[in-house]
Amino acid sequence: MPRATAITRKVAVKAERIVDTVLLDHRQRRLHQATLTTAASAEIAVALDKEMALKDGDALKLEDGGLVAVKAAPEKLLEIRTDNPLRLLKAAWLLGNEHHPVELTADALFTLEDHELEEAVRGLGVTMGAVERPFEPERFAGHHHHHHGHEHGHHDHDHHDHDHHDHHGHDHKHG
Repeated sequence: MPRATAITRKVAVKAERIVDTVLLDHRQRRLHQATLTTAASAEIAVALDKEMALKDGDALKLEDGGLVAVKAAPEKLLEIRTDNPLRLLKAAWLLGNEHHPVELTADALFTLEDHELEEAVRGLGVTMGAVERPFEPERFAGHHHHHHGHEHGHHDHDHHDHDHHDHHGHDHKHG
């Protein structure tokens, strides 16, 4: 079975090196170790050094130098639009606060269909509709929570080794 051990980003993909294609949804495009079936029904083993997020147009580099193009699969999404930028911003904040994956565009937000979320967003005065299209949610560095629910845990926030009431060697008295 051919092995893919590296990623080639879209800007560096050369069409003449593409030997096959894989169609993957946004979750499947987060790869580390996997076996994928290509459009030509071939199986390839993915063996990357670490988990990587692939975008539509990127490619998996096979050990023989060939490339397997990555195509984003259409997904059932909720499209959120409004002519009021503040309402769109509030909707984006709500989605982020609830840890929902979201794709941001200049005039719309896209997220996975979720009927409970639809009710919360509807109260913001935005228009919503079901669409099916490739989904490219934003990736935020350093945010890799894999928990369920919305607990953040409580811990001592006093991480400093200095007194916030220190006057730093000068007097703040006013005459």
